[in-house]
Amino acid sequence: MTDLNTSHHANDNQQISIKSWSQKLLVVILCAASFYGGWKSYESNMVNECTANGGQMVDGQKTMICQRS
Repeated sequence: MTDLNTSHHANDNQQISIKSWSQKLLVVILCAASFYGGWKSYESNMVNECTANGGQMVDGQKTMICQRS
C-alpha cells in the first residue's frame, strides 16, 4: 500500500510541475504580447501626432523620422 501512495504522489508532483511551467510560459507570452501591443500603440500615436502637426513620417535607418513639409 505504501508503494501505491508513493507513486500517486509522484504523479501529483509531475502534474504540478507541468502546470507550473505552462503557467510561466503563458505569463511570458502575455507579457510579450502586451509589450508588442504597447509598442505598436506608441508608434501609432507618434505617427498621428506627426501628421496632426503637418509633418510626414519618413524612414530613417533604424527609426521613423517626422519631417515637416
